[in-house]
Amino acid sequence: MLDELEFGRVAEAALDALMRHLMAREEKADAEFEVERQGSVLNVEFEQPASKFVVSPNAPMRQIWISALSTSFKLDWDDASSAFILTRTGEPLPALVDRLIEQRQKG
Repeated sequence: MLDELEFGRVAEAALDALMRHLMAREEKADAEFEVERQGSVLNVEFEQPASKFVVSPNAPMRQIWISALSTSFKLDWDDASSAFILTRTGEPLPALVDRLIEQRQKG
């Protein structure tokens, strides 16, 4: 298990990478969301209908948590892939958020 300092470092890097990934998506003409970061919390906000995904580190659990589509997703650090992964599906953080955005857009 990661110690608190190492968790903080890898969580910050993962959120930075996710922010860049989502900002690139947001720049596309068909993007229906805006992304913003407030400290260690990343928000993905949708206009129609109004909703929001929240991505944040949970230091005591050494996880990144996502609140989206009325569900909580808890991602664990995977040493082998050097990424936060949703264990039950094997999805890394950016792929999971992409899937959730697509699900939300399909209704």
